[in-house]
Amino acid sequence: MLIVICGSTATGKSSLALAVATRLNSIILSADSRQVYREFDIGTAKPTLDEQKLVPHYLIDICDPKETLTLAEYQERARALIEPKEDRVFSSPLLLVGGTGLYIKAIVRGLKIPRVSPQPELRSQLQSLGQTLLYPFLFQVDPTAAQKIHPNDEVRTLRALEVYYATGRPISEQQGENPPNYPILQIGLDCDRESITRRIQQRTENMVELGLVKEVETLSEKYGWDLPLLDTLGYGEMKQYLTGEISLSQAKDLTVLHTRQFAKRQRTWFRAYPEIEWFDADSLHLFDKVWQRVQEFINLGNLS
Repeated sequence: MLIVICGSTATGKSSLALAVATRLNSIILSADSRQVYREFDIGTAKPTLDEQKLVPHYLIDICDPKETLTLAEYQERARALIEPKEDRVFSSPLLLVGGTGLYIKAIVRGLKIPRVSPQPELRSQLQSLGQTLLYPFLFQVDPTAAQKIHPNDEVRTLRALEVYYATGRPISEQQGENPPNYPILQIGLDCDRESITRRIQQRTENMVELGLVKEVETLSEKYGWDLPLLDTLGYGEMKQYLTGEISLSQAKDLTVLHTRQFAKRQRTWFRAYPEIEWFDADSLHLFDKVWQRVQEFINLGNLS
């Protein structure tokens, strides 16, 4: 059995998951595309060492910041923990927790993902041709995929052509879904716009107080300012402050703004999946309500 706790950033997913996992005596699998990277701690709201001692966390700190973890690799690692093995069977449901919708979809929908790692040289050659030539070419070799990709979407066009050249088969033939056969409960956390704004503001202040600026400075000294991860949410704004482009106050304001925009996109993504059961993140009795639903899920699973 698997319990998913998802939703937009700053809705309290981690704290709820920690409480549920503690009660269940279970473990937490991170579904966060940045928490997989070592040393990126404060800006990704990675579980603290104390929290990790309280409940075992997996799929965090599994990559070097200069590495790239593909969706297929994440799916493989998560499945190895979730799916029962003869030498390891968890008595309680595992918790898959995070806001990276594609990570969660890869697990709960069983996405079929072409096992093709990024091909930098091939991508560079294709990219030099320009999207106006690439998209019509994709339509020739894989019209099914092209119909699902916007003509201006260079990233997905490049990926489709990359898979085609690497495997000799259209990406559309290698995609699809193969849902797992174990029970899954999906819990979503949400709150109104004013509440999410307050939460994001407080979260940003907390991160700065915990040393986000120093973290960015240390990472830039070790890996260089051009490290792609240093251009992601929270890190990019603080990098602008450290390089003298903006003030710290402006950096915090920009972080809040960009996080709100990101949260809106996350909410739109998750709301498209009817199987998610939604709970008000501001409810006074949130844990009790979620715990009741978790017990119903476990009891039903034990009967089947």
